[in-house]
Amino acid sequence: MKEITDEKLDKYFSITDRALIKAKNADENLILDGARKDFLDMVERYVSDAKHFRNNGDYVNAFAAVSYAHGWLDAGARIGLWDVKDSELFTVDD
Repeated sequence: MKEITDEKLDKYFSITDRALIKAKNADENLILDGARKDFLDMVERYVSDAKHFRNNGDYVNAFAAVSYAHGWLDAGARIGLWDVKDSELFTVDD
């Protein structure tokens, strides 16, 4: 699969919309102990999945997985799990 279809977009928008609503209505539960390790583990898993999808010709899911990986990297940078100060690679200020 090398095309992003309306169905694929609908699926990802639906999941994201539902997750956003749930997050907005949830209480804060910030526990940072072990968070850096957990975030990096998620990044590595999504990158591995992305490579697997790409190698199998599933470019849509490869793109989605690598985007999720970078989202975890950005989220980690925003909450200070890594001090990167690189606005070219992360959504942080230089």
